[in-house]
Amino acid sequence: MSSNNPTETDLLKQVLQPLLIDFQYWFSRSLYLLESEELSFLTEQEQADLISEIKIAQQEVNTAKLLFEATDCKVGIESQTLFPWHNLVARCWDISRTQRNLRSKKV
Repeated sequence: MSSNNPTETDLLKQVLQPLLIDFQYWFSRSLYLLESEELSFLTEQEQADLISEIKIAQQEVNTAKLLFEATDCKVGIESQTLFPWHNLVARCWDISRTQRNLRSKKV
């Protein structure tokens, strides 16, 4: 009897690989916003701290992605590692949304 259930490796490729790519995308986009615009609702120190936090997270994600690919997509990442990245992306979305709302009120 054959099974159509995906293997663990297939599941990791289908779920984890795109997730890591998403983290890379959103961290890059957020970094661009923070480095290219002055955000009136953040102090210079808050903005600098967030930039530093994003750069560290980018390095972590890049390392995790390299290891994932080096193991032929057979090793996952613990949720304890993913949660801080997810929370950071959510914070970045909030900052982007706030900036967009402030811009739209000025127009």
